[in-house]
Amino acid sequence: MPLSPQYTVIVPAAGIGKRMQSDCPKQYLNILGKSIIEHTLENLLSHPQIKSAVVVLNPNDTIFKDLPISTHPYIDIVIGGKERSDSVLAGLNYLSNSERWVLVHDAARPCLNHTDLSTLLSLATHGENGGILAAPVRDTMKRGSAITSKKYNRVKYTESRENLWHALTPQFFPLALLKHALNLAIDEGAEVTDEASAIEYLSEPVMLVEGSASNIKVTRPEDLLLAEFYLSQTKA
Repeated sequence: MPLSPQYTVIVPAAGIGKRMQSDCPKQYLNILGKSIIEHTLENLLSHPQIKSAVVVLNPNDTIFKDLPISTHPYIDIVIGGKERSDSVLAGLNYLSNSERWVLVHDAARPCLNHTDLSTLLSLATHGENGGILAAPVRDTMKRGSAITSKKYNRVKYTESRENLWHALTPQFFPLALLKHALNLAIDEGAEVTDEASAIEYLSEPVMLVEGSASNIKVTRPEDLLLAEFYLSQTKA
């Protein structure tokens, strides 16, 4: 039986997590006795098709080196830049050009489902251009007007939920294509909020692969309890 293709994942972890209202970057907050980034990396590296991870750190990071997982033989460290796109590009530039495909996954998403990851990876063998995990929007979506105060805003109109998705990670694209897209978007000053938006900037197709809504990004203090719940279920 032929071996399944294996891939490297870039994990940008250079952010400082302002919305967590904490002095500690969100990826280093503790859940169930481990930092969030440790849960994330252990989860990724336990998937049979993930061969290695490149963690992209802030140049002033002094925490990661003291984590037990920092000495993992399949983890490499590079230094990131000011924006997420700069950090992801630093990770991509570290990889050999012989890598055909690459994943990018948020450091603060520790609850990734392995079945969802396998489905996303199958894009490489189905002749697709790449894609992202995403979850269909279920709530009514309101477009707000310009913010008038810290507490209140005004509804401008209601957005249709039809064909509206929450972008998740991992995001999975051919390495050469993603490097080209990010370099061009950065050079031309385009707004790039995730890897898919860089691919879209080239007018290239991006596939949406439905993933579990439990694949949350720990961004705000209330997310910690929810992530702890999901992790406790997988480890039960």
